[in-house]
Order: sequence, then structure tokens, then C-alpha cells
Amino acid sequence: MGRYRPPRAPSSPYITGEGAKQLRDELRQLWKVERPQVTAVVHEAAKNGDRSENGDYIYGKRRLREIDSRVRYLTNRLEDVTIVDRIPQDTSKVYFGARITLENDDGENTCYRIVGADELDTSKGYISVDSPLAKALIGKNLDDEIVFKLNNTIREYTIIDIHYSLPEEP
Repeated sequence: MGRYRPPRAPSSPYITGEGAKQLRDELRQLWKVERPQVTAVVHEAAKNGDRSENGDYIYGKRRLREIDSRVRYLTNRLEDVTIVDRIPQDTSKVYFGARITLENDDGENTCYRIVGADELDTSKGYISVDSPLAKALIGKNLDDEIVFKLNNTIREYTIIDIHYSLPEEP
């Protein structure tokens, strides 16, 4: 039995302007602030001699690998994504970047915003454009009913509000 893991399906190449700014800020923080600090710690630890039992050196090198890996990912991702920084012409339908209010059968309202995979944040109500709910919502109109399956449970909602906000200036 091997350790082979099939590659993950690529996420959609879309991101909001705010999401792109967050990725650029994270890249800048890692490259300009954290990496130089960790490099300095590793350099000082290397001066102490035996590196095999030097915790600062071992964990510093590990952290450098993590930073470099994340920097590579962010750099490649920022080159590949399409920044969606305008609202659609037809704001009566659900598209990428929309804020949607849904009502379930019990009359409870839930608000979501459809964003790119890199911006996913359930505490803010941000859902990925690749999620089953977002896929069910895309292209729907106000007062449409949507039905989708999540964890072997059928869910039904009615769209009661669709709102687009103007993108913030970067």
C-alpha cells in the first residue's frame, strides 16, 4: 500500500480585488518581514557549531522551507488568477462576487458571498465558487428556489436578495 494521493482538482481561477490584495499583502509579509528574520536566526544558530542538536537551526530551516513553499504558491497563484473587479451588467442574477440572502423552509435567513477558493472564510459567510451551494446559485434569479445535495442531505433555499458591492480601490 503506497502513499500515492491523486492530485486535487484545480480551483477556479477567479478572485475578487480584495482577495488579490490579501494575497499580495501576505506575500509581501512573508518575503520582506518573516523570511529575513528567520534567515537571521538560522545564520546565528549556524555559528554555534553542531547543527544536528541545534533547535534554532533545525526549526529555522524548517520554517524557511514552509515560507519558501508558501511564497512559491502565492507567486504562481497571483500569476494564474483572474481578478474580478467589476460588477456584472445583469445584477438581477447570481454571479461571482454576489452577496446572496437565502431563506430556508423554516423562514431562517442566511447570507453568503461567492468568492474565489483562496478567499474562503465561513465566519464571514464567504463561500468558494467551487462549492456545491455556489454552483447551485450561479445564474439564478431573485425568488428562484435552489436544491442541492451536501453531505447526503438535500437542502432547499429561496433566494430573497442579490446584492453586488462596488469593488474597493487597491
